[in-house]
Amino acid sequence: MSIRTERVAQLIKQEISRALTRDIETDGYGLLTVTDVMVTPDLRIAKIYVSHFQSGKTDDEVLAFLEDNAKELRMGVGRSVRIKFTPELRFFIDQTLDKVERIEELIKKIHEDEQGR
Repeated sequence: MSIRTERVAQLIKQEISRALTRDIETDGYGLLTVTDVMVTPDLRIAKIYVSHFQSGKTDDEVLAFLEDNAKELRMGVGRSVRIKFTPELRFFIDQTLDKVERIEELIKKIHEDEQGR
């Protein structure tokens, strides 16, 4: 990524994080965290990676919630990030924490098996 796309991605991340904490009612969705934003080189599409914690919702329900609020989020990005075109926002669930938990479980199981021998 170029320096410009990285800067724009960081600004978008900050704006969406702010909107999720202040502007959009997220009750029932637990802690929604924007973990990463990747912007295409032409700045037309922004891929937003979000994790949710203690939401009691499935990934699909969280994605549906974000898609329902995408218009409001995009308008907020358009107001705060000064670029020629406001990028289309595409949301994805960040699976990193789930993968880390699974690896930790496997390591713990390996250590338990070694101690049992």
